[in-house]
Amino acid sequence: MSATASPDAYHNPLRDSRDKRLPRVAGPCALVIFGVTGDLARRKLMPAIYDLANRGLLPPGFALVGFARREWADEDFTRIVHDAVRANARTPFREDVWDRLAEGLRFVQGTFDDPDAYDALADTLHTLERERGTGGNHGFYLAIPPNLFPVVLERLSASGLAQHNDDHWARVVIEKPFGHDLESARELNTLVNTVFPEDTVFRIDHYLGKETVQNILALRFANQFFDPLWNAHYVDHVQITMAEDIGLGGRAGYYDGIGAARDVIQNHLLQLLAFTAMEEPVSFEPAELQAEKIKVFKSTRLVEPLELTTSRGQYTRGWQGEIPAVGLLEEEGFAHDSGTETFAAITLEVDTRRWAGVPFYLRTGKRLGRRVTEIAVVFKRVPRLPFDQTMTEELGQNALVIRVQPDEGVTMRFGSKVPGSSMEVRDVSMDFSYGQAFTTSSPEAYERLILDMLLGEPSLFPVNDEVELSWSILDPVLDYWASHGRPDEYEAGTWGPASADEMMARTGREWRRP
Repeated sequence: MSATASPDAYHNPLRDSRDKRLPRVAGPCALVIFGVTGDLARRKLMPAIYDLANRGLLPPGFALVGFARREWADEDFTRIVHDAVRANARTPFREDVWDRLAEGLRFVQGTFDDPDAYDALADTLHTLERERGTGGNHGFYLAIPPNLFPVVLERLSASGLAQHNDDHWARVVIEKPFGHDLESARELNTLVNTVFPEDTVFRIDHYLGKETVQNILALRFANQFFDPLWNAHYVDHVQITMAEDIGLGGRAGYYDGIGAARDVIQNHLLQLLAFTAMEEPVSFEPAELQAEKIKVFKSTRLVEPLELTTSRGQYTRGWQGEIPAVGLLEEEGFAHDSGTETFAAITLEVDTRRWAGVPFYLRTGKRLGRRVTEIAVVFKRVPRLPFDQTMTEELGQNALVIRVQPDEGVTMRFGSKVPGSSMEVRDVSMDFSYGQAFTTSSPEAYERLILDMLLGEPSLFPVNDEVELSWSILDPVLDYWASHGRPDEYEAGTWGPASADEMMARTGREWRRP
């Protein structure tokens, strides 16, 4: 059991001896969502809560409270949640499950800086404690822009709602971005921790809730035949890619001035690097897992010079398949001279005995060739091939590819003889697919992360040190780019600017084309 797990009616002192395959049900609690009228709440949070209820993972007295400026009654909020669940839930809609969940839905109207609204919220939560048996346990989900964090945190503190003791818990959930550089991340962490102790803060990186990301740990540490090869003796390099085929129309308010590196590399891709490069933890207790990731971040450095080992780009007009696509500067809301990058690639090394000399290439971009997130561990070529060159001219390097999305699974690429009378060796792939191997569909990331927060299980949530160390890795790149002109251009539907290919070609390597 985690040190941050809370006392609740479901606490069992023998829990550590239970079968770990058994699902854990959250104890009595209420979840308050600030920004409940936003897109995130409707598309992800409300459906995830229903799916948890549908799977029997929420307690009978669970309560969900929406907080927003809209002048809604409880009935209006219930209808909004119902429509969001109907439209976006992963599991089938069941009236009996919905009726039980709806009994615990409440809405509090008010602005984020209104003390009276927080008094009304406190009254609502006390009433739910009496009527629903929530035990005084409250989670506060800040699905709001970071500039609103200070006022909400201040009001939660002043109203006494952030109090945490042995009888009940109070936790806060924060969505990325966790700052925009190291200095702002430190300021944000200090601000949050003045109200909520670090062991009650849950920073959401939804990629860490994906089944395939968690499967990296199972793949590495539950299988003996990978471990002897998982090091610099056999690995040539690692490519970590998050590519999207969509543009940024309608997202200028969030994305302009942020860019691809801050939006994806600082959090998602560096976390994937940590899972790939970390040593085996003593156990999978949260503190042990986080300690190994922190060691990786402390050992990670940029490969220089940055003008040769990094690349940034901005998409221009092109074609997404058979559909014409406009360039970023033509997207609504973006200035005609915006210097925001939509593609970013960097080269890192992890200075540990296991990985010394192995480059890790991280890239992300919008309007690329297709939507895919993957980790490709590319192995060195064999020292000698006992074949004529013509027999192996189509043979590439062995690779283990972990597909995070959309087709979750693992692919191994290796050489095999082509059927026939001649000796010809060519690449073939052996594929494992989640969808084919398991009869049950994978839970959405938000299902896992919301449940873990309610259970007080912080393994999949970055802590202060992880956030600050990741910014310390990325900040020099951002500073360099800020003083070196505009991003390179690339056509929509391609795989990024020419500078990204040149970055790899200088070392005799090339990007995968998933």
